[in-house]
Amino acid sequence: MLNLCIRRSILHRTGIFHCSFTITLQPRYMATLREIESRLKSIKNIEKITKTMKTVASTKMTHSQKAMEKAKVYGLSHEELFIHSKTKVPENPKTLYVVCSSDKGLCGGVHSQITKMTRKLIEKNPEGQIVVLGDKAKMQLSRYIPKNIIMSFSHVGKDIPRFSDAQAIAHEILLSKKEFDTIDIIYNQLKSTVSYIPIIRTVYSEQVFKNSENIDVYEIEDDVLSNLKEFSLATSIFSSLVESHACEISARRNAMDNASKNALEMIKKFQISYNRQRQIIITTELIDIITGLFIPLICISLIL
Repeated sequence: MLNLCIRRSILHRTGIFHCSFTITLQPRYMATLREIESRLKSIKNIEKITKTMKTVASTKMTHSQKAMEKAKVYGLSHEELFIHSKTKVPENPKTLYVVCSSDKGLCGGVHSQITKMTRKLIEKNPEGQIVVLGDKAKMQLSRYIPKNIIMSFSHVGKDIPRFSDAQAIAHEILLSKKEFDTIDIIYNQLKSTVSYIPIIRTVYSEQVFKNSENIDVYEIEDDVLSNLKEFSLATSIFSSLVESHACEISARRNAMDNASKNALEMIKKFQISYNRQRQIIITTELIDIITGLFIPLICISLIL
């Protein structure tokens, strides 16, 4: 905006009237315009990042779903073993909960759903102990039930889980020498590319499996049975981790897609606001310039 400061002085000695004008530019809307421009630039940068992350997640999703289909065979084979042998959970079982999570975020409610389900299970069974796979679930559960966590594993979810990783986890759990009737593995099951639910996969101890109703159908030696216990736990953890990883990738793709769409909407709104503010500045300056041209004539006419 143009601030017009009129200084009038009459030179009495010469009898000539002198009128001087000082024009100063005051950017009333400049601060607002710069702020909008700065925010617009930040949102555009964020939109580029989320769009790139969506592309990366879309590429990974295909590989993770293929790996999930292959890993499901391992998990279902042991579930069928327990079903055909009619293995049942004993009364008041001592249960260990294995929570499948990862170290990465920006994937919607993947980790929070798992931790909510775990907290509900601990409310029903306060003596239950927890093994956490992944830092995200560990951070959330440590706020509410830190005493129930007996073991945790990090560096989970960086890539598609391998069977060797699950085998190492199962080996560490069995090395703890803690006795459990059942081990409940809590993980996310992929229902579609946009939906998933937390569920439980149960692995039974060697003693509970021996007490199964139809155990005689299988001719299993004692040394084989002990190896079957570790292999059953490892395959169940492996299948659960791979499916949880597929859910995480799918959820991250959807989250980044929504974030990109929201960023584009914000860019449109800020662009309109930016153009409006710029138009106000241009219009105001034009008005001040036009007004400034007539001020000398008005000033002279008033004095004369």
